[in-house]
Amino acid sequence: MPNSIKQSGQGPALQVTKEARTAGLAVEATGDELSGVERWEDLADVRVYGFNHALLVIDRDEVATENVAELVATIARDTSSIYRGENASVRPAGNGCMVSLPGLSETGLRVGDTAPAHPAPGVLFITEDTADGVRLAEDVRSIRRSQVEGG
Repeated sequence: MPNSIKQSGQGPALQVTKEARTAGLAVEATGDELSGVERWEDLADVRVYGFNHALLVIDRDEVATENVAELVATIARDTSSIYRGENASVRPAGNGCMVSLPGLSETGLRVGDTAPAHPAPGVLFITEDTADGVRLAEDVRSIRRSQVEGG
């Protein structure tokens, strides 16, 4: 079940532990008793792009600029929108991790909304929980898998 967007001390955020691991945005350290900050060997620095009812979270160090441009252009065409991209972070939250969501208010998504996070290598695509959101997420994931496979 998708998590809801929360208000954290650093602004809106979404718990994305499983999805961030799948996307490679969060790498767990080894050790049975680790928690909090010590639990994570690597948490990605990301850039968040906003669109109507969607956010694209990109690993700044792992996704090539031309691939970012292709993903952003695809989503912008589909949603007829784009808002400023901002740097953010994946950070520890309890026994998991969350991603900051700068620019959330411009997208039409709000704190309290259920927002599925769809992972692909180096990317999370966060949408409203609708059929259109899921369809666009599958398109984005397909494009990203093709980029990674070199096609």
